[in-house]
Amino acid sequence: MELRADVAARLKDFLGPRLSVAAADRAHHAASESFHRGPPPDAVAWPEDADEVARVVTICAAAGIPVIPWGTGTSLEGHALALRGGVTLDLSRMARVVEVRAGDMQASVQPGLTREALNTELRATGLFFPVDPGANASLGGMAATRASGTTAVRYGTMRSNVLGLQVVLADGRIIRTGTRAAKSSAGYDLTALFLGSEGTLGIITELTLRLHGQPEEVSAAVCAFADLHRAVECVAAVVQSGIPMARIEFVDAATARAFNLHSLSALPETPHLMVEFHGSAGRVREDAASFGELAAEFGATGFDWAVSAEDRARLWRMRHGAYNACRALRPGATGVVTDVCVPMSHLAAAVAAADADIRAAGLIGPMVGHVGDGNFHAQILVDPDDADEVAAARRIAVRMAERALAVGGTITGEHGIGIGKRGLMAAEHGEAWQVMGAIKAALDPGDILNPGKLVPDRN
Repeated sequence: MELRADVAARLKDFLGPRLSVAAADRAHHAASESFHRGPPPDAVAWPEDADEVARVVTICAAAGIPVIPWGTGTSLEGHALALRGGVTLDLSRMARVVEVRAGDMQASVQPGLTREALNTELRATGLFFPVDPGANASLGGMAATRASGTTAVRYGTMRSNVLGLQVVLADGRIIRTGTRAAKSSAGYDLTALFLGSEGTLGIITELTLRLHGQPEEVSAAVCAFADLHRAVECVAAVVQSGIPMARIEFVDAATARAFNLHSLSALPETPHLMVEFHGSAGRVREDAASFGELAAEFGATGFDWAVSAEDRARLWRMRHGAYNACRALRPGATGVVTDVCVPMSHLAAAVAAADADIRAAGLIGPMVGHVGDGNFHAQILVDPDDADEVAAARRIAVRMAERALAVGGTITGEHGIGIGKRGLMAAEHGEAWQVMGAIKAALDPGDILNPGKLVPDRN
C-alpha cells in the first residue's frame, strides 16, 4: 500500500526526511528476531520528541491509519509488525538520558535508549539498571513488554523498576503516570496499565526508572549436571534454601553444545547452571560456598568460578549469545521461540515434558531458562520453508503453554503476546481478556495503536 498523499504531506511537513516510504526501510520493519513475519508498513517515521510522536498520532488517528511503535526490533513474538499497514514509529532517535537523580536512585530516559547505553552512562554514579533480558533492547520496548531477564530473581522485572511514564494516547494527548515518590495510593495505577500493553494503549515517550547500587563484590560460576532433572531440582532447592542469587540460569545439553561451537568453550555437553552472587565480599563468599555445597548434593561437577570482571563478562556473553549460538546448530534454520513460567514446584516436570515433546517430533529445540523464578524458553529450530516442521514446532509451543496453565502458570513469563500467543489469551484469562479489550476500546476507539495484537478482535 501507499500512504495517502494528504497524510504523507502533513507528516513530511514536520518530519522531512525522517519519514520514509523507501522499500528497504519498510522491509526492515517487516521482520522480527524469530520466524514471525508481517507485511511492510506503508511508511516509517523517526520522531525525536514526544511532541512529534503526538503530531504523528493525531494525524494518523484523523485518517484512521495504524501507528505501530518500534524499539530495536528484538522482540520474539511479532509485537511490532504492521499487520494492517500504517506508519511504523521508529523510536531509535529518542535515545537520551533526560536526567539522573543519583540521590533518589532514579533516572528519566527516552524510550529508544538501550539498557546497555544507560548503564554506560551510569558508570560514574555507582548505580546501575539491573533488568537484563539478554538482547540490548530499548527501555521503551522493555517496558511495553514488561520485560524480565537473568537478574529478575533478585531485582525484579520492569514492573518493579519503572516508577512512571510519559505516554502519548491514541487521540494525541500526552499524559504522565506515576511519581518520583517511593509509593503512592492516589488512584488507578496507570503506570502498571501501560507496562506490558505492547503499544496497544499508548506510545511510551519517557520512563522514570528505579536504579540500584552497584554491588561491592560479584562472583559467578557455571557447573554441570548429569541430567536435566537434577539440574532443575537443584534450582528449586537453592530457591527454597534462601540463598540470595543475583542470577541462576539453566541451559540444556544442546545449548552447551552450541556454546562450545560458537564460543569455543569446553563445557561438558550436559545440562548446566550458570549463577551469580552480589553483595559484600564476605557475603558473596558465603553464598557461593553454600550454593556449591547444595549443588554438589545434586551431582554438580566442573565448577568454573569467574571472579574477575573479564571472566564474568565472558560467561554472560556466552549466555546472552545463546539465541544465535543455537541457531548455528542447524544452519539456515529459523527459531520457533517460546517461553512459559510455572510455579517452582512444577518446573522440573514442565522442562522434562517440553524436552520429551521436542525429541518425539525429531526436532532440535535447545532450552534455557531464568529458572530462579520458574521461567524457561525453548528455541525449536525449523526449516522456514517446511510447513510441517513449523506446524509441529508451534504445536509443541502450544502444549508447553497448556501445561503451564494447568498448574497455575502463564503462557509467557517475559516474551509477551504479540501475534504469536494471542490465540492463547482466552485460555489464560477467560472473561478478563474481554475486559482488556474494553480498556483498549476506551483508550483507542479507532483501533489505530498496534492493531491486531494482544486483545480480542472487535465485533
